Amino acid sequence: MKVALLILVGVLLLILLVYTVSALIVNPNRQYTKNSRYYRFLLNLATGITLKIVRLRVHKSGWEKLPQNGRFLLVCNHRSNFDPIINWYIMKEYDIAFISKKDNFKVPWFGRFIRRCCFLEIDRENPRKAMKTIIKAAELLKNNEVSVGVYPEGTRSKSGKLLEFHNGVFKIAQKSGVPVVVAAIRGAEDIHRNFPLHGTDVYFDIIATLPAEEVTDCRTDELADRAYALIKEKLSEPIGEDIR
Repeated sequence: MKVALLILVGVLLLILLVYTVSALIVNPNRQYTKNSRYYRFLLNLATGITLKIVRLRVHKSGWEKLPQNGRFLLVCNHRSNFDPIINWYIMKEYDIAFISKKDNFKVPWFGRFIRRCCFLEIDRENPRKAMKTIIKAAELLKNNEVSVGVYPEGTRSKSGKLLEFHNGVFKIAQKSGVPVVVAAIRGAEDIHRNFPLHGTDVYFDIIATLPAEEVTDCRTDELADRAYALIKEKLSEPIGEDIR
């Protein structure tokens, strides 16, 4: 029993050491343009463990609507801090890199790992800097490094009500010539209330994919209006059965 416990402690310490050293190697002031498979593995491993601990049950649908080839821009509603974590984990084969607020890049380990996986900071208060982020995201898509994820609401909706969309994020798809995948997530906002006594059911639905040709031909406000309408309609529907 003691030997097994010592082995377990040794393994945990080794994992902690690997994560610490790996985080320290990353330059926190650099914008990386190459998606690291090593850091993706570490990020997904830690995410998977976290979601197991909170006893998350993900119900997903609409996977057949995803593009069969190439990168895309993922747009989704945002109700919980767990939303991006869930999104990139259940879609890990698509290497989603989110555009996120600066504070997330300051979180120990996590901030450096997502930076190394091509996640991008955005300054919501500075339109010029925000446009630079949009251009960088488009370049990542053009170079086939990652698919990019955005929350058009610009911030988390604490009330659960769908907030007004920011049109500018749709320029990413237009500048890179990729389709827009429209998705909706429900349930993650209950995790903090349910943990640790109960698990949480989260529903993630791929609603539609807007083809690249259509994205290029439309104005950003038209794309925002269409995505908003699709997500609002999905969020108003009763939660269905699990489609894994």
